[in-house]
Amino acid sequence: MNIIDRYIIKKYLTTFLFTVGIFVVVIVVFDVSEKLDDFLKNKASMSEVFFQYYAMGSVPFFLNMLTPLINFIAVIFFTSKMADQTEIVPILSGGMSFNRFLRPFMISACIVFAFTLVSNLYILPYTNKLKVKFENIYVHPHKVNSSKQSTHMQIDSNTYVYIDNFDTKRAVGYNFVMEKFDENELTEKLMADRVTWDSVSSKWRIENYTNRIIKGLDEEMLKGESRDTTLDMKPQDFEAYENIFTAMDTRELEERIRKEEIRGTGMMNDLLLEKYKRWINPFSAFILTLMGVSLSSKKVRGGIGLSLGIGIGLSFAYLVFNQFSTMFALKGGLPPLLAVLIPNVTFLILGLVLLVKAPK
Repeated sequence: MNIIDRYIIKKYLTTFLFTVGIFVVVIVVFDVSEKLDDFLKNKASMSEVFFQYYAMGSVPFFLNMLTPLINFIAVIFFTSKMADQTEIVPILSGGMSFNRFLRPFMISACIVFAFTLVSNLYILPYTNKLKVKFENIYVHPHKVNSSKQSTHMQIDSNTYVYIDNFDTKRAVGYNFVMEKFDENELTEKLMADRVTWDSVSSKWRIENYTNRIIKGLDEEMLKGESRDTTLDMKPQDFEAYENIFTAMDTRELEERIRKEEIRGTGMMNDLLLEKYKRWINPFSAFILTLMGVSLSSKKVRGGIGLSLGIGIGLSFAYLVFNQFSTMFALKGGLPPLLAVLIPNVTFLILGLVLLVKAPK
């Protein structure tokens, strides 16, 4: 690594951090102005708003979402400045190839990639839990549905559950039905007025139940007031508020996907989108860095402003493309993996085209 490499890496990372700082200020100012009435109405304290919600929740969430935009703008800005000050021409004229010139940019992008990936897998699920919890209490508590109606669920290969009404706050379900099958034959049907989750024993208490056991042509009917049983479901499986999957850590997300494969409650696309985004989206650091350097390494008559304007436009196009592909996956039947890959592959191809046309 020579002095030019160290110079570019320093410029890249300092400009990136400076841009992050600007975005943090803008995000907090606009978000506070939008939600101030909710904070006052629901009596959120100043420390909860700025430390729990913004510092530990909202700011990490928005920075993660806008990292491609921030990264692209940072690369465009300082590369255009280098080109405008005629710093790139002597570097390339001195015998350094454009591909070699890209090396320090890719090293810096690797640092951004690693940080984003670690944040996606280990940090953001925790900060998103704080964000979602705060919003459900102080921002839009009326949107939190504490009661889930008419839930059908398959908890293993032979067992099906139906709950007419489940109160997620009290962890109580009403009009509970459980059916067990041996291949296509019903072997047991349990009906109860109420089921309650016992967090101490991690078991379900079934109250006022009737259990019908079928053995060929023989049937047995059992009744009782209460009994405890173990079922492969928890109260969290009935929660239905916004951004619930973003608040799950990797282990919880994988476990939920495994259960969803059996249960088929209609949440599989949401779960897979969240999983694939955590792993694939950090690669945008390399893609947008390649585009940014290729686009802004040539000195143009419009100066920095022209390159910066094009960069901002392409950044927003990338974000909009991501949102469109996500909506097609959720509503239009597009496979989640393709929905995450299409924007990144499309902009990778665009980056390679710009690389071919870049000054040599």
